[in-house]
Amino acid sequence: MTKTALITGASRGLGLALARSLAADGWRLILTARGADALEPVAGELGALALAGDVADPAHRERLARAVREEGGLDLLVNNASGLGAVPLPPLAGYPLDALKDLFGVNTLAPLALIQAALPWLRQRRGAIVNISSDAATEAYEGWGGYGATKAALELLSSVLAVEEPTVAVWWVDPGEMNTAMLAAAVGTGDAAAAPGPETVLPTLRRLIDERPASGRVVRP
Repeated sequence: MTKTALITGASRGLGLALARSLAADGWRLILTARGADALEPVAGELGALALAGDVADPAHRERLARAVREEGGLDLLVNNASGLGAVPLPPLAGYPLDALKDLFGVNTLAPLALIQAALPWLRQRRGAIVNISSDAATEAYEGWGGYGATKAALELLSSVLAVEEPTVAVWWVDPGEMNTAMLAAAVGTGDAAAAPGPETVLPTLRRLIDERPASGRVVRP
């Protein structure tokens, strides 16, 4: 049976790299990202279904859930879409709380909402969830408190979910620094260019997806 994956933040970076890898192995893909202009060429390249929109929008999440129903099931949910929050990265003493609230909506609540919507199908197929996290969830980096807090919350949700849903594999993955647009927005293009590309994380993700180890936190070697 052909396997189906839903990947958020799939128009660039790690989401795009993983989508290409899974497509090459015959997976059916449902891809989402905010920008249709970037997402639709990717979907055309990979023969995937493209649904552009903001994962923090409940109406968009319902469209994604409907697409899963129409596909007949789901084997893998990858919560990769993330926001950076206020930039330049502010100290917590001056972090704008409205911006932090919005960031939790994108980085923590939206992944949980998608998980809730997808669980019936994931349970049926003994599927898997990959939540992309960050070392900022566990380390105290100046300026990264807001972003890190959202990822720390996502990690705790993931660990509890792994206990509550024993038939579904749940991995929360710290991919390390990657040369992405998000990192460039945080540290500048020069410093970001020195980081490895997102494709270097693929062996870690494919090991999880293909070998299905126990649920848990995973750090790229």
